[in-house]
Amino acid sequence: MIKDIASLIIKHTVSSRHHLTPEIVLRLITSSCPLWTATEDQVPFKDPFWAFYWPGGQAAARYILDNGNIVANRRILDVGCGCGAGAIAAAMMKAERVTANDTDACAVIAAKINADLNNVTIETSINNFIGAKCENFDTILIGDMFYDEEFANTLFEWLISLAADGKTILIGDPGRHGLTKKRRENISLLAKYKLPKETCIENRGFTESTLWILNKW
Repeated sequence: MIKDIASLIIKHTVSSRHHLTPEIVLRLITSSCPLWTATEDQVPFKDPFWAFYWPGGQAAARYILDNGNIVANRRILDVGCGCGAGAIAAAMMKAERVTANDTDACAVIAAKINADLNNVTIETSINNFIGAKCENFDTILIGDMFYDEEFANTLFEWLISLAADGKTILIGDPGRHGLTKKRRENISLLAKYKLPKETCIENRGFTESTLWILNKW
């Protein structure tokens, strides 16, 4: 089954470096792919969100590549990893251990394909880590996950508990409504990036993306 999914991913995506992290090659759905304009019934995947390089993920990976000390020799968990770029960037910057995590099996398969393309080793997991203590990790990567207010409440409470336990929390986000002004009072801006025009199918009007770190208490 995994081989079948991997074959479908390779068939319906192309290798791309047209994003904020050209050092990383990723299998993505771009405007040159038939799926770019396909109708829902023509798409062989339930929701191929992992085939697009979302703005928050781009900011997280870009920052890691430019500031490798933030992940070097650390144990990294990339939650909601999508295409796996954040995990790949961490592995490239000599993290001790990297796990790309998503509850969608297609996403972790895509992440593994992309890791192999970049000659780095990552682990993958489809476990739901939201609410877990994550004792085996030092740093948690979150990208583009503040898209829904109800989920954002659960997510942010969990991240605060992890930060209070001494973990480093990095949040990539282009300005989604779930990362409210109140929540931004608890995070510090590390970097802001201008997005390339060729980034993903739905930038939703975003032209910039940011990388934040959750404050520790």
